[in-house]
Amino acid sequence: MYILYIDEAGCPGSLPGPTSDVQPIFCIAGLILPQNELPNVTAEFLDLKRRFNPSYASTLSHDLEIMLYEIKGSNLRSDIKNGTRNIRRRAVGILDKTINIIENYNGKLIARTYIKEPGGSFSGNAVYTSAIQTLCENFQNFLAANNTTGIVVADSRKKNQNNKVSFSIFTKKFKMVGDEYPNILEMPVFGHSENNVGLQISDWIASAILFPSLAHVYCSGYVNNVHIHPQNQLIKDRFIEKIKALQYRYVNGGRYVGGISVSDGILRRRSSSYLFR
Repeated sequence: MYILYIDEAGCPGSLPGPTSDVQPIFCIAGLILPQNELPNVTAEFLDLKRRFNPSYASTLSHDLEIMLYEIKGSNLRSDIKNGTRNIRRRAVGILDKTINIIENYNGKLIARTYIKEPGGSFSGNAVYTSAIQTLCENFQNFLAANNTTGIVVADSRKKNQNNKVSFSIFTKKFKMVGDEYPNILEMPVFGHSENNVGLQISDWIASAILFPSLAHVYCSGYVNNVHIHPQNQLIKDRFIEKIKALQYRYVNGGRYVGGISVSDGILRRRSSSYLFR
């Protein structure tokens, strides 16, 4: 059995113009982990947080309380962009070790990412729902290929947003002509990241690695705001080959799908292959 953890980076709003400080990227990332490895993933992840936060860890009355010390992926991204040398090294080290955990326990990555058009329209809530359907389609293929079943755990948003996403999957599973996701056991459930290792890792992948890498590749020269920074290239150069190797991709209709897909609202023609050059 496998679990797909989903979290997002960026905001669902449109980008008013190239100098607006609205986030130019919207990224929905999924981490597939084998359920039987969850205890090992959790133990290593908590140990990572203790090692990189020793002063805080020393104040805790119980080792497991380090789970509640949530480090957001956006903070790691900011530390790499704006921190001192030691702060940057800490953030890079945390991300390096996190990718090692995914590799060691046979995790896979899938994501739907969107580059907003400056001055264009962008319906983030509709995009999010569509992206979840696509990620579930990718996950269904993974489960069928491995002759197993799974569940989806997404980071909780507002109740009405959660309901719309869950119902969109419901309509796919129980339509009259057949279940589109037969190996996914239930509707997506919505968790709180402070108590969920898989969601915290998904957040770090989406916010600290994919977001700045996408900004560097697709937005440089077209967007000029606080989210375009020279250190974005450092993040991309350091991590993107490892991300590429962790993708779950498969052939459907004669072409590869899944993995990290990119919808480019600026030049349209640039696919995800640009991200990995």
